[in-house]
Amino acid sequence: MAKKVRVDKWLWSVRIFKTRTKATDACKSGKVKIGEVNVKPSLLVTGGEILFVRKEGFNLVFKVVDIIERRVSAVLAQPCYENLTPEDEMNKFKSWYVGKGAPERRERGAGRPTKKDRREIDGFKGDMDEDDSWMFE
Repeated sequence: MAKKVRVDKWLWSVRIFKTRTKATDACKSGKVKIGEVNVKPSLLVTGGEILFVRKEGFNLVFKVVDIIERRVSAVLAQPCYENLTPEDEMNKFKSWYVGKGAPERRERGAGRPTKKDRREIDGFKGDMDEDDSWMFE
């Protein structure tokens, strides 16, 4: 019998999501699909299935190669999936990620941002998840 594991647990264990709660929430909000069908967090996945994941505004595609139930290091998690994300989407991710490693800075002595400042910052950054367009359109 083929091994099966919950989709939210697998996404967390291979480090696609940082926490299992985030993986569960992504499934519940329709950001994880198999084919054109939204999946529930409790769906059991097996090897060979292709998952479409919308994470932080990017459309990622993964093929389940191996089933693991526990979170492992990134080195051990890498052979458990195959990244089938299109090259243009990966380039979009890489261009977005460049320069994001350093923490944001405020001018010395400026203090914490006010509520108004926070709204302006959030408006400037924008929320990439507001766009509900999927790759199936």
